[in-house]
Amino acid sequence: MAREKKTLFDWLTGSSGPEGDYSFDDLESGGSSLSRTRSERAIAASEAETEAEGELALDVYQTPTHIIIKAMIAGVRPEDLDISITRDMVTIRGKRERHLEGTAGDFFFQELYWGSFARSITLPQEVEIEEAEASEKHGLLVIRLPKLDKGRQAKLKVKSN
Repeated sequence: MAREKKTLFDWLTGSSGPEGDYSFDDLESGGSSLSRTRSERAIAASEAETEAEGELALDVYQTPTHIIIKAMIAGVRPEDLDISITRDMVTIRGKRERHLEGTAGDFFFQELYWGSFARSITLPQEVEIEEAEASEKHGLLVIRLPKLDKGRQAKLKVKSN
């Protein structure tokens, strides 16, 4: 029996054809994953997400003297966090360990991100690397980067022999 393909219109409007629900991946692949159940497709999608590195959400703002970076890192142990700083860039890498208490079929929602994540941002201004500070409280990482004061001047005394 020939399978009737669902049109893009049917997919967008949520119409259900004789084969059941399609996902966007089914439309792109021509329906190759239609034989799998919805839970099998969810498990495959979850496995694909764990292979890819997630991107950390950040807030970045400035004060007159500092650039401040904030990120939620709840569930990440300090030894699983790596922060690299150059004068004009910050990279935050980490890993949240997954603790499975149930099987994929037991979950109603599975929205939390588990696994490796990273984020690199170019800073709007150069910073003093040696004076940077990072702290964590209640799962909120705060990185304070003192701005490089290019207008600062120092008097240099000339030594005579």
